[in-house]
Amino acid sequence: MTDGRDMGGPPASDDATDEYFRQKLRMSTAMFNHIVAACAAYMEKKVTHYRMPLPVEQLIAFALYRWASGETYESGTSAFGIGRATGLQAVRDVTSALLQAYPDAIKWPMGRRRAQILRAFREKGFPNCFGAIDCTHIVDLDLQILDVHVGYPGSVHDVRVLHNSQSFRRAESGELFDATPENLPHGVVTRGYLLGDNGYPVACPWIVSPYRGIDQGADEERFDTRQKVARGCVERAFGRLKWMWRLFLRTHKTNLETLPQQFVAVCTLHNILLNVGIDFDENLLWEVDANGVRRRVDLGIVGNGARGQGRCTNVEGELLRDALRDRLALM
Repeated sequence: MTDGRDMGGPPASDDATDEYFRQKLRMSTAMFNHIVAACAAYMEKKVTHYRMPLPVEQLIAFALYRWASGETYESGTSAFGIGRATGLQAVRDVTSALLQAYPDAIKWPMGRRRAQILRAFREKGFPNCFGAIDCTHIVDLDLQILDVHVGYPGSVHDVRVLHNSQSFRRAESGELFDATPENLPHGVVTRGYLLGDNGYPVACPWIVSPYRGIDQGADEERFDTRQKVARGCVERAFGRLKWMWRLFLRTHKTNLETLPQQFVAVCTLHNILLNVGIDFDENLLWEVDANGVRRRVDLGIVGNGARGQGRCTNVEGELLRDALRDRLALM
């Protein structure tokens, strides 16, 4: 798989081939070859399961194309000269290979990386902040996914999913947030927390939500503005991820047993491509509707249930938020 001719075939020049790979597979030819090399050992063990021996490159290219285009198996497999059953198996095998080849692509920050993240959020006005959370996806200001917990249908509320995640258990036991204690106003001390929206009104003291009250004072408004700006990294990360891997822009009602792992594999690719500097045009996050109005694309990350129900009723969480608010007021 050197020039993509099985996918319709780009022009023969190297520059045109690279552009073709970027458009169809979301990466350069060199990066594709790197992924093939990393996954080959895990894939070669399984190619004998196919009716006809197929190159590892072809199987990986098909899986990437499927995730990037969002096409159905019926329309996608024909471009690769393979059957639907082969396409289904290829996606499962590539998903497994990616997760084995890059086991540390999604990981909680440690050492120098953790220090960089804490410094970046401090500069935004939030000392000892480890990231921003939406659903159970935790993101830093560089749009890197630090943690992801998937596998629940969309009707399940974010808080319930969070309570069943490993991150929740680690946070509650004191393992997740272990920064040097930060002294805030009113005697509040924190070793770490996440920024979240009002989907977590009573969830836990280590998710700092906005105030969003009707009769806000100037300090509360300032806090909410700064919190929203810092928390915007979640939307931008999901915007990049879902627009590069368009299969996940829509709701799925089939293959729910395999889709969670596929989504983790795509999150893995998201981090890998960020690390090597693969660009993303953020203009793709905007669309023009039938009335000619330009608006943000609905990325499906708003959530459900208790969002917008009001102030956090967790006393410890309120104290932390108030302390951060007053610290911002002094800056």
